[in-house]
Amino acid sequence: MNISTKITERLPVREVLFSPFVSQRGVLSTKSPHDGVVCLNRQRRNLAGAYAKIASSLDSYDDILRKGTGVVLPATKEYTRAAIQSIKSEKVIAVPTDTIYGFACDACSREAVKRIYEIKGRKLTSPLAICVADVPDIMHFAITDHLPQTLLETLLPGPVTVVLSRGDSSILEKSLNPGVDSVGVRVPDNDFIRNIARGSGSALALTSANLSGHPSSVNIQDFENLWEHCAYVFDGGKLPMGRAGSTIVDLTYPGKYKIIRPGSAREHTVAILEWHSLQEEDGADST
Repeated sequence: MNISTKITERLPVREVLFSPFVSQRGVLSTKSPHDGVVCLNRQRRNLAGAYAKIASSLDSYDDILRKGTGVVLPATKEYTRAAIQSIKSEKVIAVPTDTIYGFACDACSREAVKRIYEIKGRKLTSPLAICVADVPDIMHFAITDHLPQTLLETLLPGPVTVVLSRGDSSILEKSLNPGVDSVGVRVPDNDFIRNIARGSGSALALTSANLSGHPSSVNIQDFENLWEHCAYVFDGGKLPMGRAGSTIVDLTYPGKYKIIRPGSAREHTVAILEWHSLQEEDGADST
């Protein structure tokens, strides 16, 4: 049994009818002038053909990675392997998070990080955040010893970027944000991107999927002009949080916090910080 057959057998008709990939391509329609077995069999045949094409792409995704053709696939468990392989191959992918769409790559790959800057038209002096799979992973990349116990576990996963000192023990590649002794860290409340980070065995460099200075993206059509620069674009549909992005909070100083960007969860974040007895730094954002 080839991969095409395996994929078509384990995917129900309903999933394909409402799949972002299939609906965008117009392979199937939810409306039909016919009812009953004849229509269902026709849908199944179309389904087999549609996913055979996807399977064919997956069989040759090493070629796709080399060409960087911007293939669009659903952000579902079935396609996590393709995303992980892209990261390990030092490519850039576009993925949904719990806030907005982002560009992601291996944070320890100098070439991949450079590529993200090129895609966004961003100055190399503008730092990138990183994404890790789980809260305990943060200690490998930044200093967390000064934080109250349970603080990070209460904040994360969630729409929050915590800024922490990197320290001498950080395993983060020195070429990421050179000259900056802190790093923004995310653990998004999104299983797809967290599984990618977990499977890649590295931190992901993560930034919004748009040109610098342009509005953030809540669906993949918002940055369609940039698809061609990504190995894959993973479609998670329209994201419900709006364009505010994550709340960014500086936690580098013991007992203090500073809101750098209000984002989409400022009030919730501040409530958790103050419950853990952190005090707002003088001159901090008061928006």
